[in-house]
Amino acid sequence: MSSGPNVLSIVLAGGEGKRLMPLTADRAKPAVPFGGTYRLIDFVLSNLANSDLTKVCVLAQYKSHSLDRHITLTWRLSPLLGSYVTSVPAQQRTGKQWYQGSADAIYQSMNLINDEDPDYVVVFGADNIYRMNVDDMVQAHVDSGMDASIAGIRVPRGEASAFGIIDAGPDGRIKEFLEKPIDPPGLPGSPEESFASMGNYVFTRTAFVDALIADASDPASRHDMGGNIIPNFVNQGRAQVYDFTSNNVPGATEKDRNYWRDVGTIEAYHAAHMDLVSVEPEFNLYNRKWPIWTSQAQLPGAKFTLRGTAEDSIVSAGCIISGGDVDRSVLSPNVMVDKWAKIEQSIIFSGCRIGRNAVVRNAILDKNVVVPDGVEIGVDPDHDRERGFHVEKGITVVAKNVVVPHN
Repeated sequence: MSSGPNVLSIVLAGGEGKRLMPLTADRAKPAVPFGGTYRLIDFVLSNLANSDLTKVCVLAQYKSHSLDRHITLTWRLSPLLGSYVTSVPAQQRTGKQWYQGSADAIYQSMNLINDEDPDYVVVFGADNIYRMNVDDMVQAHVDSGMDASIAGIRVPRGEASAFGIIDAGPDGRIKEFLEKPIDPPGLPGSPEESFASMGNYVFTRTAFVDALIADASDPASRHDMGGNIIPNFVNQGRAQVYDFTSNNVPGATEKDRNYWRDVGTIEAYHAAHMDLVSVEPEFNLYNRKWPIWTSQAQLPGAKFTLRGTAEDSIVSAGCIISGGDVDRSVLSPNVMVDKWAKIEQSIIFSGCRIGRNAVVRNAILDKNVVVPDGVEIGVDPDHDRERGFHVEKGITVVAKNVVVPHN
């Protein structure tokens, strides 16, 4: 993009993530660990960096310390080349209120747009798992001459009522934006599929700024990107859909091409991890042509002793599997698994300790959890609830720094 239009990328990272509690009790949703060594925000930032879109502002609000720290320590691009990833806290620039919605977050941060003076503005969310060549979408937007482009992913029409749905004509121009419709419209040429909004947008700068200013002055608005700004462009006939299936990511496999997951609930977060660990993964972390970037812990390689095993699993650096068995699980760095322990279909954050003969099944353990010898987690959901653990759709979540009681 260096010889092309000037593009500013804005990443919306201010959501509370209430549906991911207790993982978000002490951190912003985009800072939640994923895949052993990553944070959720690493996926959107990697997509932007790999697309050579390296002027990035991350708008944060709730519990942003760990997110700010991660961005500061990890995402250090070269200022000599005009590149940056900067975390921008809520600053109350337009009054004595915090962000009232995603559109208001950008309106209150209008100085970022004015300072960079871009031709186009990319607005992406911070908490979905996917690979995307964003440059392809920007170029499609430039070629269209439209004011707004919305990325759409094809979903079965029978499942489309769970999403914000894009009703577009054969030319891609959006006729209507529908929030979780009962009877979703099919696609031209593919009536059993619908376009679901991915929450990823490209705007022509002047039209976007005008829309934000108009929205800020509307007392009836919720100041939401999907609920207010996009319908405004649709009503003017100035919005088009960008078909995610046309996106070209180098190194993508046929199985993981066009993979996209919203991991906003405990069930979805757990399921997305299970997508990583099969022999042919639904989402391939090992695509070297489009890497997911992050800072890696300075630890020795994973160690297996006393016939410890791991099958269909990701085991990060610094882990020691000392006679235990790990199956279809993801272990973050510096996890210890003692003799005869069993971990099945679980996500174990860094620093956890799993004692002898312990069982961890269908569970998520936040950082530094200690499971003593012989203790079971995720085996009896009712017992887990009695011990104060969060249980959702058969998945037990243990909060950070908990020493699990023996009873």
